[in-house]
Amino acid sequence: MKRLSVALAALLALLIFSLPAAAWNRSPATTFGTLPASATPPEGITVAPNGDVYVSTFGFPASGESMAPGQIIVFDSHGKLLRQMIVAGASPHLLGLAFHPTTNDLLVLDFGTGRVLRVNPLTGAIINVFSNIGASSGLNALAFDAAGNVYISDSFQGKIWRVPPGGGAASTWVADPSLATTGLPPFGANGLAFNKSGSALFVANTGNDSVVRIPVGAGGVADAAKVLTYSINGADGLIIDENDNIWVAANQSDEIVVIDPSGKAIAKLGDFDGIDNNGAVRGLLFPASLVFSGEFVLVTNLVLDTRLFGFQTVDSQWAAQVTRYTVSKINRHLPPIHDDND
Repeated sequence: MKRLSVALAALLALLIFSLPAAAWNRSPATTFGTLPASATPPEGITVAPNGDVYVSTFGFPASGESMAPGQIIVFDSHGKLLRQMIVAGASPHLLGLAFHPTTNDLLVLDFGTGRVLRVNPLTGAIINVFSNIGASSGLNALAFDAAGNVYISDSFQGKIWRVPPGGGAASTWVADPSLATTGLPPFGANGLAFNKSGSALFVANTGNDSVVRIPVGAGGVADAAKVLTYSINGADGLIIDENDNIWVAANQSDEIVVIDPSGKAIAKLGDFDGIDNNGAVRGLLFPASLVFSGEFVLVTNLVLDTRLFGFQTVDSQWAAQVTRYTVSKINRHLPPIHDDND
């Protein structure tokens, strides 16, 4: 019996000392700004040339689908609410938005109608329809190349559209099975961004939990798409930093996953820390989109109760308890990975 105990102890010690010593050191997510009480949950986010932060509303609070036009909420760079704008004539369901890098036009994706809208950034009025792709699409996020062409992810058709810098008809830049999904949530191509050199476009696939790399060939033609990495749980919004690290909002695990250009995880940031007494999220809950702003990365908390669409996730009941919607912030400087051997 004694020999058996000694053997078990030796085996246990071997297992303990053979475990990896490294662990994630997570920077916390705190509140950047709170949307007005009449706003629905935020989805898209962008920063204006003057540093103001623009947020679009998706129109699906836990109480049920909104029928009112979508809104754009504007904060200053410190999270102070500046204005709440109704986008009259738009559907309730706005997703990606961004300022065009050469014209500074505010472009907003109307998910409900399949249109790209040019919107007045001071009033929210629709100036014109930048491109009308069609209601059968699932327009989600925007990116721009050096020539000012606009690239738009289509979550339902598994493709990336391209629109000329001045607007007009959209053409299919790439359609590939790696950009479609049969998974849940039922969104394929989602967040997208070019690397620093513009030699590749990276696209998050939400339902497949993946990031796809699309090389840019001669003349801006898309080369063959290939999955860079899997296992980002609900890969949603995607941005790329100055070192070509890829930051992805993982909406099903309430965190931001940062991977290097090879697809290796180098950081996991933020977490869900409950709901405060005002009905607002502490930390992250169904993070959807993200953007760099000064020393921080800002993240929209979509807090989507997927039971509205006929299926439940582990956060559905938490999302149903949220009554005030927020944007969170995380320090953009990556923490070191904790290692007991350091």
